[in-house]
Amino acid sequence: METIACPDCDLLQNIPELPPGGKARCPRCACTVATRLIEPIDLPLALTVTAAIALIIANTAPLMSLSAVGRYASTTIIGGAQEMWLQGEAITGMIVAFCAVIAPAGYILFMLTVLVAARRPPAPPWVAELLRGAEFVGPWSMNEVMILGILVALIKIAELATVEAGIGMYAVGALVVLFPAIMVTFDPDEIWRRVEWSGEEIA
Repeated sequence: METIACPDCDLLQNIPELPPGGKARCPRCACTVATRLIEPIDLPLALTVTAAIALIIANTAPLMSLSAVGRYASTTIIGGAQEMWLQGEAITGMIVAFCAVIAPAGYILFMLTVLVAARRPPAPPWVAELLRGAEFVGPWSMNEVMILGILVALIKIAELATVEAGIGMYAVGALVVLFPAIMVTFDPDEIWRRVEWSGEEIA
């Protein structure tokens, strides 16, 4: 049982452990103060595995192909960051590499480990630290900003060259949808319930 303040009227109330799919409402204003998903582990785990596959494709397949004046070129996310580094834009290249590759990969790795470890409770105590790691790197995964920048660039160069979206572009688009879906279906409280503290609480 945990004590929660209603987000609407601030009434403090004790919430019992909810069954899967259950909801708790405030007795004063009927606001939903707590929910428990029907599939708190399996659904986010399936989405995270799908995101891992999409991330691998996004970083190995070409984002786009460009042809102009008889010349043809294509690039990947990592290749674009490397090219920025070679062209003297080291800081920009590192930011792109971190936000488009390292942070998303870290988030997916943390989430996969947490969800797999928590499938059969009790989960080991180190799951709590990995959960904190996922919460830290999650906001740095900016795939939607990257794809927006790519679309702006495509519009600007469309009149000068022939541009075709590659498989990597579709994979990045899938990640833009998958990451919010993981965050919506993932319940951190469910993980905390499954952690085996072994007599030592992590602050």
